[in-house]
Amino acid sequence: MEDQNQTAVTEFLLLGLTDHLYQQIILFVTLLFIYLATLGGNLGMITLIWSDPRLHTPMYFFLSHLSFVDMCSSSSIAPKMLCDIFAEKKGISFMGCAAQMWFFGLFVATECFLLASMAYDRYMAVCKPLLYTLVMSQRVCVHLVIGPYAVALISTMTHTILTFGLPFCGPNILNHFFCDISPLLSLACADTWTNKLVLFILAGAIGVLSGLIITVSYICILVAILRIQTADGRNKAFSTCSSHLAVVSILGGTLFFTYVRPSSSSSLDINKVISLFYTVVTPMLNPLIYSLRNKEVKNAFNRKFERKNCPIGR
Repeated sequence: MEDQNQTAVTEFLLLGLTDHLYQQIILFVTLLFIYLATLGGNLGMITLIWSDPRLHTPMYFFLSHLSFVDMCSSSSIAPKMLCDIFAEKKGISFMGCAAQMWFFGLFVATECFLLASMAYDRYMAVCKPLLYTLVMSQRVCVHLVIGPYAVALISTMTHTILTFGLPFCGPNILNHFFCDISPLLSLACADTWTNKLVLFILAGAIGVLSGLIITVSYICILVAILRIQTADGRNKAFSTCSSHLAVVSILGGTLFFTYVRPSSSSSLDINKVISLFYTVVTPMLNPLIYSLRNKEVKNAFNRKFERKNCPIGR
């Protein structure tokens, strides 16, 4: 009888970011610019890497996949968010919500382990330069890319099945601008303690494991750099890692603050602001950081630009 009296939720209504017209206009213009810059920057990075033979190295192979993941993670959130900014009813179907959470979770978890693979690549390049080409073969690089996708797939499937296996029979208003796990769990008509525990364990495991690989790699890199006698040698070694460190710090900090900290200290409104940063802004920053701080990327871009502007008969 209790099940018969409950009405299953078929769609969720998103509250979005703001209801004020002036703020909506500013947000729409800003977020549209950021999203277009994300698509252009990451697609340009992929094109540049795959078209320039000098960038056909393990480091840029990983970077091309990082750009692909950034582009996909942003595209799973931004188009729907932009459409909803001026919409009076910001609705998303039950299955559409599940799909959005699945795709976004897949690409975010993949990025965490891709950054760990890139840290291992930098460790081999700086600490084991004589063995680098032997160890970082094409087969190893492919495995170091497939691995993150596989682990992320298991993680996001677990979260999606557990979350949307819960009964949603009451309020369907989601205090967010996309289908994220925490606000969805707050709407479930059942005890979500198990879901929150699994979220904490899996998010913590992904963060700790990838973070441990990155930390150990960079401790070894730091020790190796300090042993270099010349200042130029130290600067060159550190410059190959600085961009990666910047990306890791930005993504790791925001994800930890959102998913790993205890729920008692969390706030959905604060999480919306943080989520806006790592869902929209961070994917735009990654290609920008690598292009500005990497001489090889800038040189490759200059070669392409000069080739296009070179007279035909010259």
